[in-house]
Amino acid sequence: KTSAPLDPGSPKEYMDKVSLMYDMARLCFETDSSRAVTLMLDSVNTPALDIDHVHTTTDGYHSLSHHGKSAKKLSQLKDIDSMHMRLLAKLMADLKTSKEDGAPLLDRTMILYGSNLGNASAHTTHNLPTLFMGGGFNHGQHHVFDTEHNYPLPNLFVSMLQRMGIDADKFASSTGSMRGLNLVG
Repeated sequence: KTSAPLDPGSPKEYMDKVSLMYDMARLCFETDSSRAVTLMLDSVNTPALDIDHVHTTTDGYHSLSHHGKSAKKLSQLKDIDSMHMRLLAKLMADLKTSKEDGAPLLDRTMILYGSNLGNASAHTTHNLPTLFMGGGFNHGQHHVFDTEHNYPLPNLFVSMLQRMGIDADKFASSTGSMRGLNLVG
C-alpha cells in the first residue's frame, strides 16, 4: 500500500511539487479520469530552490533568468533547467511503459512543453523553445526554423487538432499543418 503524497511544505521544494504534478497527470491519463491536463510550472514566482536535494540556488528563477550572461547565474539556471528535463524525461518514460489497449500511453498522449519567452533575460517573445512529444507522431527530430522570419508555432497546433480528429486547417496565425511532423507508420 502506498501512502498519499505530501504537498511539499517549503517553496524551496518546488521541484518536488513539479514531480508530484507529473505523477498526478500520469495517473489522470492511466485511470482515464481526463484526456486533457494543463500544467503551468510557475517557477517565476519561486524563491531560491532546492534542486534534487543536492544543489540550492542563491536566488529565485526569475532573478536568475535575468542573468546578464553572469556565469554563476547561468550555471544555476542550467541546474534548474536540467532538473526540469529529468522530471519531464521521467514522465515520458512512465507514459511509455504504461499501456492502454496494448499500446504505450505515450503514443496516445500529446505533450507540449514550452516557454512564453525566447530569451528570458531580454523578455523576447519570439523563437520560443518548444518540445512536443507523443501522440503517435514520428519524433526524435530537432526542427530549427529561420529565426528572422519565424515559422508559425500555431502550425503545430493545427497538426495537434487534426490528430485529435478535429477538421481544422487554420489556427491563429498558422499557415497550415507543421511540416516535418509525420505520424508513425
